[in-house]
Amino acid sequence: MEPLGWARLLPLLRLLLLLRLLLAAAAAPPLLGGQELTIEECCESGNEWATKNRRCSSLPFLSESRECSIAQEQCCRSKLNEEYCLEGISAANLHGECDLEEEKNSTCEAESFKKCCFCCLLGKSAQLEGKSCDSNLKIGQQCRNIFSDCCAKGQGSTDMSVSDDVPKKNQVDISKEEVDQEDPYLHDGCRGAGPCSQQCRDTGASFICSCFVGYQLQSDGVTCDDVNECITGAHNCGIGQTCINTLGSFRCQRDTSCGTGYELTDESLCKDIDECETGTHNCPPDFICQNTPGSFRCRPKLQCMNGFIQDALGNCIDINECLSTNMPCPVGQICINTDGSYTCQRITPNCGRGYHLNEDGMRCVDIDECSSSSQPCGEGHVCINAPGSYRCDCKSGYSFDAISRTCVDINECRRYPGRLCAHKCENTPGSYYCTCTMGFKLSIDSRSCEDLNECESNPCSQECANVYGSYQCYCRRGYQLSDIDGITCEDIDECALPTGGHICSYRCVNVPGSFQCTCPSTGYRLAPNARNCQDIDECAAETHNCSFNETCFNIQGGFRCLSLQCPENYRKSGDTRCERLSCNENKECQSLPLRITYYHLSFPTNIQVPTDIFRMGPSNAVPGDKILLSIISGNEEGFFTTKKVNNHSGIVVMQQQITEPRDLLLTIQMQLFRHGTVNTFIAKLFIFVSPQL
Repeated sequence: MEPLGWARLLPLLRLLLLLRLLLAAAAAPPLLGGQELTIEECCESGNEWATKNRRCSSLPFLSESRECSIAQEQCCRSKLNEEYCLEGISAANLHGECDLEEEKNSTCEAESFKKCCFCCLLGKSAQLEGKSCDSNLKIGQQCRNIFSDCCAKGQGSTDMSVSDDVPKKNQVDISKEEVDQEDPYLHDGCRGAGPCSQQCRDTGASFICSCFVGYQLQSDGVTCDDVNECITGAHNCGIGQTCINTLGSFRCQRDTSCGTGYELTDESLCKDIDECETGTHNCPPDFICQNTPGSFRCRPKLQCMNGFIQDALGNCIDINECLSTNMPCPVGQICINTDGSYTCQRITPNCGRGYHLNEDGMRCVDIDECSSSSQPCGEGHVCINAPGSYRCDCKSGYSFDAISRTCVDINECRRYPGRLCAHKCENTPGSYYCTCTMGFKLSIDSRSCEDLNECESNPCSQECANVYGSYQCYCRRGYQLSDIDGITCEDIDECALPTGGHICSYRCVNVPGSFQCTCPSTGYRLAPNARNCQDIDECAAETHNCSFNETCFNIQGGFRCLSLQCPENYRKSGDTRCERLSCNENKECQSLPLRITYYHLSFPTNIQVPTDIFRMGPSNAVPGDKILLSIISGNEEGFFTTKKVNNHSGIVVMQQQITEPRDLLLTIQMQLFRHGTVNTFIAKLFIFVSPQL
């Protein structure tokens, strides 16, 4: 059991209690008055009981609330575990033993005492053996912190001699008057810290002790003990550092090394090693050492001229500029490398037949014989240029006739039937063209036929759907296609259809191509689905005409103005509640109900029965409770009845349908039998039945 576990559970317990209180308040009004205790007050009571009595048995509970009892018991056990843990650490430091009285060895608090004591003994043992105070044992975070704390305290302890208070024989007695003259602070009660172990403040009537930073005052109000920042989490050590507690403070120790080229400082920081300054570099005599973060660099002393580069040994090597990617020489010249530089030499080419030099005389280009005015090929032919030459061919769509030695037209439609055009082929001199049947048009390739979109010319009165080789007319929603021409769209009267009565919840009005739903002129508005009628909450919209002293209550299709007037011997304790005044010795008054609560319900007519409409019972049930629920007025027509759910809860049930709009007032009486006494509670139910659309 962790001594500090309650601090983590307290926020969750507080949230659970808040949810339970909200649910109880929503179910029914509270049965009894009185001031409620907070979780913090219940927890503080448990802490005080543990401090005073050193046990949690026979813990007097402050309230009947289950949550308060849990808070008292858990805070008591947490405080007791914490004190036993501190006693275990103290026993290990003072006696080096972890024994308890035999009758206490079986308690949970004794387990906490032994756990903390054993963890401290492990730390002291590590200190005596000269081992590190940073434990790697898998003993848990709390035990590891106690281990480090006890180990570190052992390292920082020094031997101190205690002087007795018996005066020496040769001590000279000084009179009171002389002491007062020499020491004006002789009668200061806080002199030498007075009864306090560290700091003291004299208030005249008493003394107030305080501690230095890093210490905390113990329960005796005098002694100061070191605060272990590593256990309490008050340290600021970062990731990769371990917290080590010291007297009055702490220190952070780095877990990992700094790596090559760095050294660890006393502040647990990594500092660069200057190899050039310490002489730990390996640069040759002709090189200069230059320090870098975590390393160093060797730079040669000798500097090379332009056109040379220095190698790793400091030698100057010529740079071949001709091999560079930026090509130092212009086009038409060749690069020749020299020692430390380069030269450029011009190239003059020799062109063969069918080629000639270009304008700059740097390269040979082809001669286009077909571009000359002499036209080397005869009529009906086409000249085709080739590199260094040319050839003569017939034009496209013609073939060479060996007899007439001329180019004649080719009938492509006859030579390649069904292969050139998708639909129809028509021959022309030197070529051909394709055509398509009705409902299609020629594609971009002038050979294929693609469907013609007749809908682009708007042949239909409303919507048009293109189909392969034709088109189809159709109508928008709310219209139907005419049987006469198949193009015109006629309006459909949705309200006159057999299912029209179910389209709208109230009334249907036909409009061209659709319909509209309407609602009653007052009290309703059309819902977002445009079919149902939605009640207007005049109370929320502040469109009612209720006076300042009245409360607006919304019903289906309207509202009611309500005012609460408490009967004689009652006072108003809320918007819907009347509490009975003190009766003193008046027996007639004592027979009156303790509380009268008013509720307002709204229903449509003809709702399904039976239906539970109201539940009543005490807010806090106690074992042995019994209730008796009855309708004492307003049920003359027998629409309602009561039914018992259990010993502490009952419901009001609507057992007959109410077919017409009306307002009803039911008076429900609940008699609570508890511990031999009977208390009466009244619930006034205002029921408003509205017409159902």
